[in-house]
Amino acid sequence: MTTEQTEHTEETEEFVLPRSRTANERLHAMIPGGAHTYAKGDDQYPEHLAPVISHGRGAHVWDIDGNRYIEYGSGLRSVSLGHAHPRVTEAVRRELDRGSNFVRPSIVELDAAERFLATVPTAEMVKFAKNGSDATTAAVRLARAATGRPRVAICGDHPFFSTDDWFIGTTPMSAGIPTATNELTVAFPYGDLAATEELLTRYQDEVACLILEPATHTEPPPGYLAGLRELADRHGCVLVFDEMITGFRWSEAGVQGLYGVVPDLSTFGKALGNGFAVSALAGRRELMERGGLRHSDDRVFLLSTTHGAETHSLAAAMAVQTTYAEEGVTAQLHALGERLAAGVRDAAATMGVGDHVVVRGRASNLVFATLDENRQPSQEYRTLFLRRLLAGGVLAPSFVVSSALSDADIEHTVDVVAQACAVYRKALDAADPTPWLAGRPVKPVFRRLA
Repeated sequence: MTTEQTEHTEETEEFVLPRSRTANERLHAMIPGGAHTYAKGDDQYPEHLAPVISHGRGAHVWDIDGNRYIEYGSGLRSVSLGHAHPRVTEAVRRELDRGSNFVRPSIVELDAAERFLATVPTAEMVKFAKNGSDATTAAVRLARAATGRPRVAICGDHPFFSTDDWFIGTTPMSAGIPTATNELTVAFPYGDLAATEELLTRYQDEVACLILEPATHTEPPPGYLAGLRELADRHGCVLVFDEMITGFRWSEAGVQGLYGVVPDLSTFGKALGNGFAVSALAGRRELMERGGLRHSDDRVFLLSTTHGAETHSLAAAMAVQTTYAEEGVTAQLHALGERLAAGVRDAAATMGVGDHVVVRGRASNLVFATLDENRQPSQEYRTLFLRRLLAGGVLAPSFVVSSALSDADIEHTVDVVAQACAVYRKALDAADPTPWLAGRPVKPVFRRLA
């Protein structure tokens, strides 16, 4: 190890989180994985540098060690207005004093449904739930019932659709899921209409639905979504847009509102509640009513959740939609993301790592890649990068912005990124990031063994 490397390793080790480290041990003793979402696990962070959060406000969070961070990827993209947004929390407080759950629908359910369908006018009916997996699985069940077909075609280029068997069986974490279930899910590549048509032809009259994120880190190729719509119609399957991420971040009405291609069913969540638990399944009346009481077909057990229509979460969703409409939040997210992306790219280029620290995605939904000497994705270099960001007060598993970010927040982030990139350059020159890791590298979420 060179003197320069030794000095850096010692400098990094000065940033320690003793209380968070103790709390993480206690979390693992009682909660499998130490977190309630795998993407929030401490294996996603450098060893012993996974902060346990005390509280958050706006674009900042504080850990139990007393450190303040600028936070990106807030709540796995769910907190797009910033933590404890006053308009949202006030709406929630009003409902808490009136009761949250009753033996019959509350008037809030009607208000929330009307507001959602006004926001997403391409949908004709909506049903609320608490998480995205419930909504996407309900869409799959409804498609199977409507078509009488067993297979589900997922976009294989998209990382996550549901915790339920029909999807998780396709990942490396398929333990506990019968092979027969896995065989009913097939995959098609994003952006390739010919390959998708070949799949539908191979499984002629077997595919109940095509389910995909209509846009991700790249824009849809010209004509792609319209082409999928035509394929689904021609082959008699249901087209489902998973708008958990794209809803509100692309437009208030999601990708379908931005590009004008209307799916049969769509699912929303994340930003819909600004951190409160609410998701939605929406779509064509003819399909959605199969889960209702006003039809003559076999009934579909669509969504029936005890807490799916808690009044305070629906109030949060309505406040979010009002804030987006009145304050132009989607445009704010894009402007902030563009400023951040430009700053990070410039800092990386200036430090000579512009081909290795790569910002990707729509401005409102930025991620970054960390590439090694051969420009291949590297968990080791990601670890090095995250360590320097954390030490600089930036908590950034991604660069997904919230509208609560200030110009000063972005300037500080870019400064910290520049410092991290300077170290990144040293590691590239040494062709070995190990001296800067101070522990095991971060790990991918989906892997077979712990």
